[in-house]
This record gives sequence, C-alpha cells and structure tokens, in this order.
Amino acid sequence: MSEKITSIDRRDFIKKSGLGIFGAALAPSILLKLNAAGRLRTAHIGLGGMGMADLDAISSHELVDVVALCDVDSTALAGAKALHPNAKIYSDYRILLEEMGNDIDAVIVSTPDHTHAPASMMAMNMNKPVYCQKPLTHHVTEARAMKKLAEEKNLVTQMGIQVHSFYDYKLATLLIQSGIIGKVNTVRAWSPKNWGYNGPKPKGSDPVPANLDWNLWLGTAKKRKYKEGVYHPGNWRKLVDYGCGTLGDMGVHIFDTPYNALELDVPRTIINECTPPTGFGFPENNTVTYEFPGTKHTAETLKWVWYDGPGAPADHEDLKLPNGEELPDQGAMFMGEKGRLLLPHFQQLPKLIVDGKYQEMDIESFKLGAPVKDYDSESKKHYHQFVDACLGKGECSAPFSYSARLTETILLGVIAGRFPNEKLYWDSEKALFSKKKANKLLDGKYRKF
Repeated sequence: MSEKITSIDRRDFIKKSGLGIFGAALAPSILLKLNAAGRLRTAHIGLGGMGMADLDAISSHELVDVVALCDVDSTALAGAKALHPNAKIYSDYRILLEEMGNDIDAVIVSTPDHTHAPASMMAMNMNKPVYCQKPLTHHVTEARAMKKLAEEKNLVTQMGIQVHSFYDYKLATLLIQSGIIGKVNTVRAWSPKNWGYNGPKPKGSDPVPANLDWNLWLGTAKKRKYKEGVYHPGNWRKLVDYGCGTLGDMGVHIFDTPYNALELDVPRTIINECTPPTGFGFPENNTVTYEFPGTKHTAETLKWVWYDGPGAPADHEDLKLPNGEELPDQGAMFMGEKGRLLLPHFQQLPKLIVDGKYQEMDIESFKLGAPVKDYDSESKKHYHQFVDACLGKGECSAPFSYSARLTETILLGVIAGRFPNEKLYWDSEKALFSKKKANKLLDGKYRKF
C-alpha cells in the first residue's frame, strides 16, 4: 500500500474522495469496451455470512467471472476460494483495488457497516460500479458523499436490499400508488429483533484468533482491544462504532417499500423513545417517530413510527387485525383515508383492511404475474439487475441516488437514540440538526491503519 488513510475527519476524507483523483468519470457502457468478452469481472470485499450470500447470488449470473476475493478472516476467505479457485485472494481491500484495478469491472462490498463507505468510495474513485450491502453507510455524511460521487461519475450502483425486487414488495408499492387506501397519513413498522446492547464495555482482552487480522477488521474505526464473542463475527451490529442497531439492519428492509411507495424524502423531525445511551452499544428497545413532509401519496405531513426489540410493536389501535389475528412477526402498516394496508415482512402478500374487515383486491390488473414465494429465485433478481446494468442492460432499482436518502433517514433515527425522548429537528438543505451536539454524530474520524 503506497499511501494509507491518516487519522482525519471523515468530512475531509469524503471531500477529497469526491475529487475523482483516479481519473475522469466513465460512462457505465465503458465496461463493455474494457472487457471485450462482454463479461463482468467482480471483486468481493467481505465474505462473512451475508458476504457469502452476495457472492453466491452475483456469481450465479451466467456472465460473471469472480476474479478477486477479500476478507480479514482467513477461514472465510478459504471457504470462498474453494468455490472460486481462480480468484486472487487478499486480506486488505486497499491492496486488492490497487493491484487489480485494471482487471476488475465491479466491486461488491459486504463488510460490517463501518467499512462500507471507505471501501466503496475507493472503488468508485477508480470508476468501478459498486454493489454495497445495507445500510449504505455508517454515517450521514458518508451517505451523501457516496450519492454525490456515484452521480458525478455516472456509475452503476445498487444497495443490497434484495427484498426491494420481491413480488410482494413491488405489489404493495403499486397498490399504495394506485390510491387503494387514499392518501396515507401514518406508517407503523416493526421488528422484534434486538441488535442492541445496554451492558457495559467488556474488560480486558483476549488473544486475537490466528485466522483474524484484527487491525484490518477495525479498519478506519478507532483502535480497540480484541474480546472474544463481542465483535467478530456476529455481534458488531449492536455496537455504536461498527453497526447501526436493529434500525440499521431490519429497518432498511422494512422501511424500503413504504419509503419508495410514498416517494418520501428525508424527515423534518425525529424522536427516539429509548433507554439512556451507553455510548458503546445501541439501546435494546427503540420507538422512533419521524415526521416527513407530504408527497402526492400522503397527507400534508406523514407520521412514521418504528418499533424494535423484544415485544415490538407496542399495542396500538392502528395495528389491530380482523378476527383477533396476531400481527406478523415483522412488517409495516399503512393508514390512509380509505383504510389500511398490511405488508408483512416478507414473502406474504399485502392485505387490505377496511372498516375492520379484510377486503378482496384485484392484483391481476397490475400485471405482475402469479405471486412468487421462492426466496432463492426472488433474491437473485436484485443482484442480477446490478450485473445486467453494469453490462448496459437496464437500470438498478435501488441506486445510491435512492438508497442514500433511505439510509440517511435510518441513520437520523439511530442518532436520535443518543438523545432519548428529545425531538431533533433536521435541516435537509444544510444537512444539520438544530441541536449542535447531534451534529457531532453525523460523521467521525478515520483511523490510520
């Protein structure tokens, strides 16, 4: 590595990253010129649980050649290498991109959240299309910077919210936009998952496993001693320095369809009713209330309430189902002038409720075909859409121009958890809160590593 990232303010890093220091912007069609075979050569950064799922789905496209694999865990790397023996392997994404810049056409980023922006920005500055897992970034400033850079360079991009391309979610979007329940005034969404931790910081340290490069796992995050079972491989989502809590994990999926269907922008106000923050982990239960400016599909303003953690959602009249039925484990409810629309998460059809009773819907008129409930085939659509777009065939449905705004909305709710029960006012044009202390959480510092 010829030059490492120094410990600088994220805002400064992002500003410099947006200068396009690796050359002029290239149109997406340039890929076909670079690769005469008309195939897409992919590099995969992050090969843990979701990373392997991403690798499987991308490589299942008949025109994809996996040429590079990268992970800080040698065990995960070996597992991926066994499936793609011709791919070169790396533990440091920076070295991968520097050495193979001319031999890759697109980059898939499937790391913990805090590494999404550093890896993606480096790839995009090299004019590479990027498929990045959700949430798009760890900080609001990063989301805005990734959106800006992708647009400036006219790059194909896609955020990894594969259910965005599922039958039931597309149907719900069409139903809402058809006016089936009239203008929507409230959305309530929930997940009982608990990517929170109200406990203390761990004390002491444990030996770093031989298969793990702990410095590279930390990446741009501040230096911290390794503790077994706390960070890698499975618990980082709970922790402020690396993840975005339940809201950043499941919220992105469950918010996506209402956010897309109602054509929302970012909210004006946010309040998170939760336990006092520890500064180390996220609260274990959150009730986040957003107020959005209205759109053509909503009332003058839209109220959005998110519930997570054990027991979610809280009882509410809006969430009562006909015949005393129980709510689905996860999902969203739209409240409109003419009724309600329930959207379970996931692979269950939306249900129309009017005057306390389920109503029949004419879904054939939307010409989506027969309902599909096969996860394997449905999930691959989102990935293949990215590959096809890179090859000049169609467009992505969750590009960074869209997913950065969705991610910003999510992250504003995460930040509100640091100021429990206090309404925060967000100025989208200035990208600032009225509360100065909250503005300090919009970005952070990148550590030299």
